[in-house]
Amino acid sequence: MTATSVPLRRHDVAVLVPAAGLGVRLGGGTPKALRELAGESLLVHCCRALADAPSVGLIVIAAPGDSVEFVQSLVPSARVVAGGATRQESVAAALAAVPAEFDIILVHDAARALAPSSLVEAVAEAVRAGHDAVIPAIEVVDTIKQVTSGGEVVATVDRSELRAVQTPQGFRRALLVKAHASAADSHTDDASLVEKLGEPVHTVPGHPYALKITTPMDLLIAETLLKAGLPSRNSTGVAVMDPDLATTPVELSPGDEAE
Repeated sequence: MTATSVPLRRHDVAVLVPAAGLGVRLGGGTPKALRELAGESLLVHCCRALADAPSVGLIVIAAPGDSVEFVQSLVPSARVVAGGATRQESVAAALAAVPAEFDIILVHDAARALAPSSLVEAVAEAVRAGHDAVIPAIEVVDTIKQVTSGGEVVATVDRSELRAVQTPQGFRRALLVKAHASAADSHTDDASLVEKLGEPVHTVPGHPYALKITTPMDLLIAETLLKAGLPSRNSTGVAVMDPDLATTPVELSPGDEAE
């Protein structure tokens, strides 16, 4: 008889989801995280994958101030707080709501709604392994040109050392707190704040499904992926195609929600 591998549920990771941004490029006049994808919001798709990750014990969402109750109704098992005017302010607000027992903190963009739970686990495991700051990254496949403000090409950049960075990004709590406390300028991701401190940031392989849904074209691509069926994982850890993915309620396992 062949033994099966059942994922160990550690529950030692808290995930912060800044979701207060308007997402002007996506259009529609709705906060980006609440834009619909295949009948459900990007936020719900995002949190479903997070809840499916064995390491995740708490999800904290920083929502628009006037939508906290509505967002709580979408994801009842999460903690929902009012976000700020900037991404950094929203992350800081969510971080302040995390109980002290969580030492591993992941920060994840709701716009990367299709990022699989396997990517969440890979980032969390790298932090456990001793890297205090971890980001998923993928190779850049396009030719990259440096250009002037007038559109003239200055140089062709060697892409062999370039990477496109995704989320979730993982940190030891103390380092993330220090990075935000020291931030003087606005940055587009939390790893940039850590870099400013001179601390090392480790990379793990990213995932093609963790694309950032920023434009209407991105939304169409994501809808196509959902229609094709996203790989999920059964109890043996084997990838399967789950046709019910888009309608499964977002819930943490019993006992997962922090009090």
